[in-house]
Amino acid sequence: MSRSRTRVLRVDLSAGETARERVPEGWRRDYVGGKGLGARYLYEELSPGTDPTGPGNVLALFVGPLAGYLPGETRYAAVTKSPLTGGFLDSYAGGDFADRLAGSLGDCLGLLVTGAADRPVRIEVEGGRARIEPSDAWGDDAAETAARFPDAGVACVGPAGERGAAYATVASDGGDHHAGRGGAGAVMGSKRLKAIVARDPPPAVPDDLAALRDRDAAAYGRDPTGEWQAAGETVETVDYADEVGILAAEGWTATGFDGADDIGVEAALERATGREGEDQTVSGGFRIDTPDGEVVPRGAAPITLGAGLGIDDFDRVVELCGLCDRLGLDVIGAGNAVAWAVRAGEAGVVDCPVSFGDADGAERLLESIAAREPSSGLAVDPDLPDALADGIDAAVDRFGGAALVPTVKSMALPGFDPRAAVGVALAYATSDRGACHRRARPQDTEPLARPDRSPADQVRDVVGEQNARSVLWSLVVDDFVGEAVWADLGAEWLAAVDHPAVDPAGRDDDAADDPVDALAGTGERIWTLARLFNAREGFDRADDALPEPLRTPAADGTPGVDADAFDRLLDRYYAARGWGERGLPTPETLDRLGLAGVADDATPLDERPIDPAAARSDD
Repeated sequence: MSRSRTRVLRVDLSAGETARERVPEGWRRDYVGGKGLGARYLYEELSPGTDPTGPGNVLALFVGPLAGYLPGETRYAAVTKSPLTGGFLDSYAGGDFADRLAGSLGDCLGLLVTGAADRPVRIEVEGGRARIEPSDAWGDDAAETAARFPDAGVACVGPAGERGAAYATVASDGGDHHAGRGGAGAVMGSKRLKAIVARDPPPAVPDDLAALRDRDAAAYGRDPTGEWQAAGETVETVDYADEVGILAAEGWTATGFDGADDIGVEAALERATGREGEDQTVSGGFRIDTPDGEVVPRGAAPITLGAGLGIDDFDRVVELCGLCDRLGLDVIGAGNAVAWAVRAGEAGVVDCPVSFGDADGAERLLESIAAREPSSGLAVDPDLPDALADGIDAAVDRFGGAALVPTVKSMALPGFDPRAAVGVALAYATSDRGACHRRARPQDTEPLARPDRSPADQVRDVVGEQNARSVLWSLVVDDFVGEAVWADLGAEWLAAVDHPAVDPAGRDDDAADDPVDALAGTGERIWTLARLFNAREGFDRADDALPEPLRTPAADGTPGVDADAFDRLLDRYYAARGWGERGLPTPETLDRLGLAGVADDATPLDERPIDPAAARSDD
């Protein structure tokens, strides 16, 4: 297979047709793959106001130009317009399906799925081509669907995606991996697309790239992040968050959870039967046996389904995670929806008998959300599961109870509480896909940072991480390996596969020949393009607001985030990005980033950037 991926596979489910298309070289150069290329296609092909679950939406599954060659897990990006937020969405998953997709795509960077079938179908990918086949798996869960194709990689929707739950996932490898946040599974289900089956093995790795991979894998093993992952993977984050005081518990009423030790990494080590990737240089999640089969819980499970719901029984937390995996529900969205229902029930807003610590009640409510109707024996308001399936904001619109569980752009927050680290609030608020702990990760550093750390430091870190991860997610690298070993943002690897030279737009003349600096500019370009997409859909500063629950103290006395100080921090952020007071890019910034010819007339812009000096008024 050629090292260069220069095409995409387009699948029109309405017409029942597939085609191979060449990607414009300028797009590969300026947007790379994954997130960046997905954003470029979405901005080009969607009209403002496109229904996310209508046939006009695009569901893109993209890899990067280095897919299958890199250390760590091979990953793919699901890029679409989110049915949860109404804005830009990119979500990622790794594992066997991603590996096989990289091999099956051949010289293609991904799939562009448009239209909607009139009956359930699957897409088979093999030898760089795609074909549409009927599917009789509609109604199966993720594990049952994958079991139908034992010799292939499978990504599918579970019952939640079939019924259009707004935070339904694209589940792969039987539910072990998920493109989880924002509802890509609901988009897939709306197209009557049950599964994507990748038939070919992973791509063969040329000797010179294998040498690069082995070198970087060894470096990662010696890196503190690699040592952390080998010891406890992301399950350890519940222990860390509790220790440093940022663990949200019991529906965001407390910061810290007395049962954290019972659901953290030590419990995982005691129960684990093995690890993912044990035969590889980078090991993955813990494998835990449950009555319903093996589950690989990530850190979000003990944080959101454990501490967030007041459940301190590790086995029950893992079982709830396995239920979400099979149903195809994002555990963060689902756990927060249950938490909102518990608090709304306590406040008399809805009829809900489930309480914090009630694992059985949480299980029945999760099943009800996926089905959009109450399960047998669950005495809740009959409209509650249907409302919760559309997200917390939809439930608030129907029942009230707004200031209970926080959201950003209608997406529920991960369980790292910004009331103890205001930089986390900035990262959540400005995230392009809604509340996200991966766009930037001040929760990893800010709680342990020096006490005199300034607003300028906080803004610089968030902007820099957002830009860098936009590059890494366009290369579609393993999150942790990429961060730990790629100080050059992948420049050496891109040169090794003859990727088109990156345009240095956004860099000054002295740095124009520096490929690393050029890639940093590429990250800023991609981040800004996603902002343009959201602006065209009506998003602005109001959508970057601090959620009301975070402005108030937690029940344990943790003070709320100062709204005025946060507003000044947001001004600093916009100034650093060259955006205006409404939080919109400006013509000057678009020209600097090479986006002036991309933005269309339907996209609102700010006339001039915020004055950096004025944004520093809190100094």
